[in-house]
Amino acid sequence: MEAIRERMMKEMELRGLSAATKKSYMTCFGVFAAHFTKQVEQLNTEDMKSFLLHLMRDRKAGPACVGVYIATLRFLYRHVLNTPEVIDGLPRPKVPHKLPDVLSREEILEVLSAVRSLKFRTILTMTYAAGLRISEALRMRVEDVDSKRMVLHIRGAKGAKDRMVLLSPILLTMLRDYWRAERPTGSLLFPGRLGNPVHIDVIRRALWATTAGLDLNKRVTLHSFRHGFATHLLEDGADIRVIQQLLGHSSPLTTAHYTQVSTRNYQRITSPLDRLVLDKASAHK
Repeated sequence: MEAIRERMMKEMELRGLSAATKKSYMTCFGVFAAHFTKQVEQLNTEDMKSFLLHLMRDRKAGPACVGVYIATLRFLYRHVLNTPEVIDGLPRPKVPHKLPDVLSREEILEVLSAVRSLKFRTILTMTYAAGLRISEALRMRVEDVDSKRMVLHIRGAKGAKDRMVLLSPILLTMLRDYWRAERPTGSLLFPGRLGNPVHIDVIRRALWATTAGLDLNKRVTLHSFRHGFATHLLEDGADIRVIQQLLGHSSPLTTAHYTQVSTRNYQRITSPLDRLVLDKASAHK
């Protein structure tokens, strides 16, 4: 089993999978391998299906969770064991499409202002000001902040792509205040323990602790600030193609999802019911 685990790690590294994906796949692989008494090389399609049913019935795994397991099995049998026919017949679970809660500008400011740690507040502010993924903000290096061109250089983002994003003057001021107060050593802008980036779970717990003390009726996650960035730019009239570039989306269809949560344009439309009543009232005058 250890030999397969090592081969799987090598294949993921060769394909440039992110650290988060590697961790997720290895966790799923461990659960999968422990479920059977047979070796994973001896399993067939029916074994895969029985395992997926076990996840849904016994472990109460949702569609998204099952989907991660299926992605793990596809990678394992296609790229590691070279027996893709074993998983070709696996169904893909239908994941319900749920629109995220979008924080208003006032709610964004309320949450950010309530974060006690200057370092954590600066990190979360950067995700909103520049539309970054939290992982991109945590990996930010000092030299990635270009105050002359007023851009941030995002390196090795999702899909192993680099991109430039806007650097807000207010964010730049905040970064300078943070630098003077914290004096981080090394090349990382937000170093954690042993010179590594701050761990994402540390930021997640800080955000949970912050929102627990606020009167918000919305679910707030680390991704809420990136959602807010895109939605608020869209409501301000920014071109969706520009937003796509800033977010680093490969497909415009991904960016187009934000049009479903933006309500600013709805306010400019008159309901046909209102038009009907108004026209009828005008006719009786």
